[in-house]
Amino acid sequence: MIELRRAQLNFGDKLIADEVKGLREKWMDHADQVLDDEEILTVVYEALGKRQLLSRTRGRKGTPAEVVLRLLVLKHVRNWSYDVLEREVRANLVYRNFTRVGFSKMPDAKTIGRWGRALGPDVIKQIHDRIVGIAHEKGIAQGGKMRVDTTVVETNIHHPTDSSMLGDGVRVLTGVMKKVTKIVGEVGTKLRDRGRSVKRRLMEIGRAARAKGPQSKEKLNKAYGSLLDSTSRVVGQALRFAKEIADGTKQSTSASRTAALEGLRGQLETMIPRVRQVIRQTKARIFHGETRSEGKIFSIFEPSTEIIRKGKAGKPNEFGKMVKIQEAENQIITDYEVYDQRPSDTELLVPAIETHEAKFGRTPRVLAADAGFYSAKNEAAAKAKGVKRVSIPNRSTKSPECKRLQKKRWFRNGQKWRTGCEGRISVIKRRHGLNRCRYKGNAGMKRWVGLGVIADNLINIGNAMAKQSGS
Repeated sequence: MIELRRAQLNFGDKLIADEVKGLREKWMDHADQVLDDEEILTVVYEALGKRQLLSRTRGRKGTPAEVVLRLLVLKHVRNWSYDVLEREVRANLVYRNFTRVGFSKMPDAKTIGRWGRALGPDVIKQIHDRIVGIAHEKGIAQGGKMRVDTTVVETNIHHPTDSSMLGDGVRVLTGVMKKVTKIVGEVGTKLRDRGRSVKRRLMEIGRAARAKGPQSKEKLNKAYGSLLDSTSRVVGQALRFAKEIADGTKQSTSASRTAALEGLRGQLETMIPRVRQVIRQTKARIFHGETRSEGKIFSIFEPSTEIIRKGKAGKPNEFGKMVKIQEAENQIITDYEVYDQRPSDTELLVPAIETHEAKFGRTPRVLAADAGFYSAKNEAAAKAKGVKRVSIPNRSTKSPECKRLQKKRWFRNGQKWRTGCEGRISVIKRRHGLNRCRYKGNAGMKRWVGLGVIADNLINIGNAMAKQSGS
């Protein structure tokens, strides 16, 4: 049975509160007020209630919604794993007090992970929007200024090469087929483990790729041909395994093992098309010189990963998803968006202004962005919506009038303020882990980014409220 809040505090909770008095960070006291908001807790409560049909009314009392929310927030404030979160909260009275765990038993890491998945991207977005609304109500983010920028949040993959992805495919498919064989025994298609020969081919490819001279290319092509042949044979074997599980050739008398077999068949049917795609794109690149192929993927584990080039000298290629971050006063991130496919920055400016209007009920007086967002159409649209100061540089202009405009004090001040968006992106990457997403899939990426943004907003709102109160 799920509760909204902890119904009753005990003697131990009062003792902890007395012991940590004066030890909490400044932002925590004011973030408490934000996280106590009824609307936010109701959103979390409703999401947890959907996990099971009668979760709200049946069974023993579970962890209250407020504790679930605070644990997830603390995890992303500190950029911890679930295991570290469990250990730190168990051992630290300040964290027990902040998360409202108090004197109760600390939930284990796996349980917290299930709660995190229950709060999907839409729920996280609702929580974020309400926190921004609270910041607006308290006068921390008035909506008079707006800045916007984009960045890349990388997926949790190794650097993709054709050979390493083929090796991943062989390893995963072989591992699943071994599990099937362990359950059903030597029935139907026999498993042939090609793992050792594939590893040798990978080593040959590595040596040939590092070598110089005309013979190295011939060796490289020969090694790739052998690797592709082995991978194709493993894929064919995996197809037969999946078919035999479906038609009952490979089966078990135990209900639990039958369910496990169905799960393994699902894994095979998911991975086989991905490995086939890697085979196709590898053949196209190695034997036909085609670097662009339809449906190209960069990881069999995160197939939605995109290659994004942002012009960075130190990291020309980034593998992940494009994320938009827009801010108002006091470094409050008012909106974020994770894009399924990378858009052009010029397409994002007008929707960002409309989002700002929806959240604050007004257009910003000052709008700042980098040159990637500039177009004459965007500048005209921003002014038509009522933005008085549009500080977006046009690097390609030769117009004397435009050059004079970009030298004006208000324009330069707008650009100085805009650079804070790059600083904010740097902070959320270093402090909250948005440099690399540790959750899986598109939904996991959106949850990871959303929770990181919420964590950063709570710190900034807490600090701003502490400054307002003079504490």
